[in-house]
Amino acid sequence: MLSKASSLWYVDATDPLAILRANHDPDPDAALALARQLHADRDVVPIMVGTLGGCAGPETDEVYIGCYPGVTVVCSAEASLIRPTELPELLVRPLASEHTYLVSFDAALGWGAFAHWERGEFRRAFSSSRVNILEDEGLPLVWERPYWAGDHPVHWQAGELPDPQSLPFDPPDFADAANNEWLGFHYRAPAADGALIPRDISVCGFTLYPKGQAPDPATLAPPPDESEAEAGRKRGLLRWLRGRDRVS
Repeated sequence: MLSKASSLWYVDATDPLAILRANHDPDPDAALALARQLHADRDVVPIMVGTLGGCAGPETDEVYIGCYPGVTVVCSAEASLIRPTELPELLVRPLASEHTYLVSFDAALGWGAFAHWERGEFRRAFSSSRVNILEDEGLPLVWERPYWAGDHPVHWQAGELPDPQSLPFDPPDFADAANNEWLGFHYRAPAADGALIPRDISVCGFTLYPKGQAPDPATLAPPPDESEAEAGRKRGLLRWLRGRDRVS
């Protein structure tokens, strides 16, 4: 169960879950091109290949991208917005996609947010803490009804006193429900046998540097005490950096 995510999804596929199940290797060249498009004012350096299980909530100097046929995910701190409608235009539709989905949450803060744009046109956005609604724009969607009806209450810790004005759901779980509705998998809810989980979805990682301050790719060589598996992965990364191979 992830405690933090900050993700944007650009979707053209009619069944994104089927795409994510069928294509386990993201396109590293497309990911690098998109990272450079979104961060033209920064130096973009590939660092690793990971999964959403560990990369869904990156730091401000990182971005993780998975490019699949008809489905692209961008994990960026820029998607962690109190008001999702303030998402920069560049991030709303960089790929001319049919649908753009934002899903972000931080369980430690009890905060969650989601939003939907269709062909770049805003449709729905919601953001709240457990007590305060921070943004609620557009028409509520059918799948939201059980949450507003109190069918998914907050599971308070022993000895924890809930605020009498608390919402009838936990905002991170509400955002996770949006992700499941749109993409077909959960970040947080326990997964049934055979269900897609965040660790099944690979993403290419990049570090963002101020212009002119990126290190020489040769300095990314693995240190002597690294495991052979990790060293092999970084050697594959260096081949990618030098244009001779894809990320392994």
